[in-house]
Amino acid sequence: MTIYEILEIIILPLLIVALLALPVYAAITKKKSGKSMRRAMITNLCAFAVVLLCAIALPIGGFVSAEEAAEATAAVANSAAGLGYLAAGLSVGIGSIGCGIAVGNAAPAAIGAVAEEPKSFAKALIFVALGEGVAIYGVLIAIMILSKV
Repeated sequence: MTIYEILEIIILPLLIVALLALPVYAAITKKKSGKSMRRAMITNLCAFAVVLLCAIALPIGGFVSAEEAAEATAAVANSAAGLGYLAAGLSVGIGSIGCGIAVGNAAPAAIGAVAEEPKSFAKALIFVALGEGVAIYGVLIAIMILSKV
């Protein structure tokens, strides 16, 4: 094992972790006043810049041969399945987040309305169901995308 490999595998990741932990250590040991928080932010940004420069100047690699990388690149270039799976996952995920926000706002209001006037149960149920429909539409779009992949 050469000195460059030892540097690449052991010392460089430890240096990066130390640089990223430096602002956390500074924030824990000092009082939280305006100047110390400003210094901690500047230290954090400087540490991030140093880590970014290390990642650009000293890329960690050599774990995959060039032939394997070329084969993988050709397989990805010829296949759009990965983007299809990503699109399906995003449609379900974002639809579910939207559903959660809608139901989270509509359900307490519906419960309050039903508590005051029990005749408004059907109207309240409709508003809650409309919010849940967003997630169902996301699942339907995902099924349509996956059927084309």
